[in-house]
Amino acid sequence: MVYEIPVKTRFCETDALGHINNVSYFIYLEEARTDFFAELGFGRDLNNWKIILASISCDFVSQGYYNQKLIVQTEVSKIGNSSFQLVHKIKDAESGKLIAKGQANAVHFNFDTQKSEGLPEEKRQQLEKYLIKEESHRGN
Repeated sequence: MVYEIPVKTRFCETDALGHINNVSYFIYLEEARTDFFAELGFGRDLNNWKIILASISCDFVSQGYYNQKLIVQTEVSKIGNSSFQLVHKIKDAESGKLIAKGQANAVHFNFDTQKSEGLPEEKRQQLEKYLIKEESHRGN
């Protein structure tokens, strides 16, 4: 299963050349990630937030522009004891052309103890619905 959100590029997200600014892609990935977490029940209560990012990356594949309609797709590529990895694809909504791809490593974290904790079984099951096989996220 793939989780998707639409994004419309705003003028303020572009640079002097009219391209989507590199920083904006990370904003799109964050929006997709937080919506995905809310969908799974991870991010509904900020007072009981349990997820932190260990790393995030984005590869810029082709140019994006002002007013372009995009789709951000999110899937899970790995699930560990206390961590999981998300993969994102940002595509042109009309053509399906790949614009950028990203990856985020997240950790289930206890802010009181300042340590990672094992993923609860119900959260693991939710993540497994979006789990992909390794070879399916290598391509476009």
